Amino acid sequence: LSRVLLFLLAGAVGQTVIYSFTSICAVNGSTVTLLCSFTPLKSFNESGREVPLKLVRVRWCQNHEFCFVDTPSVYDSKSTNNNSRYQYLGDMKTNCTLQIRDVQERDEATFRFRMEADNVAGHFTNTTGVNVRVDKKFCRSETVTLLCTSLCTFHQLEVTWYKDGHALSETGPSLHLSPLTAENSGNYTCALKASMNTLSEPYSLQVETSESLSPRTLLSVPPKDTKKARCSTRVSENKFKQLSESVSLLEGEVIQNCN
Repeated sequence: LSRVLLFLLAGAVGQTVIYSFTSICAVNGSTVTLLCSFTPLKSFNESGREVPLKLVRVRWCQNHEFCFVDTPSVYDSKSTNNNSRYQYLGDMKTNCTLQIRDVQERDEATFRFRMEADNVAGHFTNTTGVNVRVDKKFCRSETVTLLCTSLCTFHQLEVTWYKDGHALSETGPSLHLSPLTAENSGNYTCALKASMNTLSEPYSLQVETSESLSPRTLLSVPPKDTKKARCSTRVSENKFKQLSESVSLLEGEVIQNCN
């Protein structure tokens, strides 16, 4: 007869913090979500007596292994001065998801979640954290749509898309790239099909090639955060004066403005 004896440490069972992924690639100006779930400690044993615990504080810290005491936090449930770029989408029960808006270069860091109870026995930080990489490149498996539109055109826009100077088969105002691969990297331009004089300045699309990046990463790029480059063009000499085209850096939107 064999027996298996299982010894459990009081309070050690059920206290977890789980990051859905530990590495994520983010693009400047984008919004990235760090999915996270946790299970707080319900009670601890003190001198043979089971003492209940109550969660009183949750925090997200940047580049600190344990995120305790006076460590600066990007989010602190007890603070009224949290930076609005960091939105806590979680709660005080099981969800610890953090969203970073308008990603900036200083966000390239390791973010860690910490829970704190009304007794130190319930304090816990998952030191693995989520490593955020900020890059001007797009991440593999993303979906990107390049748009070519004209405020001076009153009918369905017919354009020619080019990649590295070679014409593509798409003729509509939008060029949909999904999922992104390294082969999508290159310089993209568009022009009105009827006139090559309207060729826009190139937009350089670079796709991250690192194998360590999670293919499940989802990014949202707000249009208001796009950067723009200018070039001159003409559409119709007898109707319009000089026109200017602007190519948006992240979503590839091309807009012609009548001066």
